Amino acid sequence: MPSRPPVRPPGTRGRGAWRGYVYVLPAFLVYVAFAVLPALHTAYLSLFEWDGVTLGEWVGLGNYQEILQDSMLRRSVFNALVLVVFFSFIPIALGLAMTGLLARYRRPGMGAYRFLFMLPQVIPLVAVGVTWRWLYGDDGLVNQAFSAVGLDGVTRAWLGDFDAALVAVGLVGTWVLSGLCMMLFLSGVQKVDPNLYEAARLDGAGPVREFVSVTLPHLRGELAVAMTVTTVAALASFDIVYVTTNGGPGEQTTVPGLLVYRLAFSEGKVGLAAALAVVLGCLILAIVYLINRLSRTET
Repeated sequence: MPSRPPVRPPGTRGRGAWRGYVYVLPAFLVYVAFAVLPALHTAYLSLFEWDGVTLGEWVGLGNYQEILQDSMLRRSVFNALVLVVFFSFIPIALGLAMTGLLARYRRPGMGAYRFLFMLPQVIPLVAVGVTWRWLYGDDGLVNQAFSAVGLDGVTRAWLGDFDAALVAVGLVGTWVLSGLCMMLFLSGVQKVDPNLYEAARLDGAGPVREFVSVTLPHLRGELAVAMTVTTVAALASFDIVYVTTNGGPGEQTTVPGLLVYRLAFSEGKVGLAAALAVVLGCLILAIVYLINRLSRTET
């Protein structure tokens, strides 16, 4: 006769669940105090015209209307969306390519390659910006490399060129985030059953087919994490842009994060800065929600 499961005494069934809530309560209170309440206060400030010192004037949704009508504010959002290509799409593609090579062709010294690719993640972004500002300079390493191969006509002041500045800043983000994507994907490859690779090779699958049919489907969760992290980094970018170009030349590399800083601390438009921060936060939440919906596996 199969044994019956033990019967819980009356009134104790929900005790375990409530005990779990008690454990997470301190972290939840910290999150509410330092994330939820400041966000709500920012949304409240966005309804006022306020310079941060004197008494604010209620303007309702006027700040949001100004964001939609101001070409500079719209341009900053567009620049951030362009950076998504360099901070997210290209690093993910490079990370997948490097994962395919490192996971299939294992050689001595692979740990050194992983360390080199991951190194940008442990360097402060301010130091990264200062380094790349020197590399992009008139006599920097980038122009020296082009001159060395006879491409003197390509050399320019990359961060001061109206056509190349945004791309130059974006490539810095590509360099920083490619290693992070690679490490995420390499960690995902570890959970793939080696028998699947063996079966694919017995069926005559080449390296590309093996990667597309076996490796890539098992990296769905890691792809969602990489897309979320890199997209947020692009839309909320501030450090690299501030150090390298400070939004110039003109407004070619101005992004919402930098504009929020300028409006609040340089121009005394705290309400407008708060409204832009709210719009940026809603845009990030919408994109992250869309990524999670698209990456969700069917059960």
